[in-house]
Amino acid sequence: MSHRGFGFDRPVPSGGYQWWYVDAISDCGRHALTVIAFIGSVFSPYYHWSGRRQPENHIAFNVALYQAAGHIWAMTERGTASLHRDQASLRIGPSGLTWSGGELVLDFKETALPWPGQRIVPKAFSGQIRLTPEVTHDREIVLDPEGRHLWWPVVPQARAALECDLLPDGGWQGEGYHDQNFGTQPLEKDFSRWDWARGRAPDDTTLIVYDALSRSGAQTTLGFAFSPYAGIESFDPPPNTALPRGLWGVSGGVHCEEGYQPKRLKKLEDTPFYTRSLVETKLQGQTLNMMHESLDCRRLANPLVRLMLPFRMPRQIFR
Repeated sequence: MSHRGFGFDRPVPSGGYQWWYVDAISDCGRHALTVIAFIGSVFSPYYHWSGRRQPENHIAFNVALYQAAGHIWAMTERGTASLHRDQASLRIGPSGLTWSGGELVLDFKETALPWPGQRIVPKAFSGQIRLTPEVTHDREIVLDPEGRHLWWPVVPQARAALECDLLPDGGWQGEGYHDQNFGTQPLEKDFSRWDWARGRAPDDTTLIVYDALSRSGAQTTLGFAFSPYAGIESFDPPPNTALPRGLWGVSGGVHCEEGYQPKRLKKLEDTPFYTRSLVETKLQGQTLNMMHESLDCRRLANPLVRLMLPFRMPRQIFR
């Protein structure tokens, strides 16, 4: 890893943010998950309304489990007293991430909120995710011309094992991914939008593509191939091809080779400013499924959108 160890104890400046992201797709392709631990939560209306002076007072541990039987979602914002971290671990309330024995272990104990269209009451759930790296990376990558926003694909390829007390079969296994993002000022101050996607190709290489459009109009386009055999190689992605808009009208696209039409296989999140999907596309001559997200920072900055967010991310004043 880098000179900062695992990055858990990195100071976050006033107005800034840091998040730790994990996703996984089951071997059968029917289930998926994402976990995001935030300091200076970038989507938090409370952080915005506070003037963003104290990022450590706006922390959250987001768990999203996607399955045919019904999605499970939790994202409770907490304050400074709920944050504990050192070089190898991070805890936000009852949930956290720890590097132990060469694995990234995520333990969570959260409250599931009703999913749109589901008639369920808030319910406590708990579980564990173990991420066993197959490929690691020790370098941060700059996302904007000014160098204020950094992306670190710490574990671009891994095996993942999930256990959860709310899942019908108790859990599943699949392929996973872990990265970090760090910034010194709000996303919406520097970016208009971005698309990101990652997936494992048939040759066992993990491909990641990133598109970030700054408010100045500067475009950052990145393509990386991570292999357990050949290390990391950069590549020039083919053109970005539009995907169908989300229900709220959020536009986005994924890189795809000419002559092949990308497909949205499964819609995971569809909000007024953000979409997350499983998509099928073709890169480097290979057809693969990718975890994909589109973020519209202009919509995120809309005051009406901020007023809607507390329904999906309530703030807990006490532990």
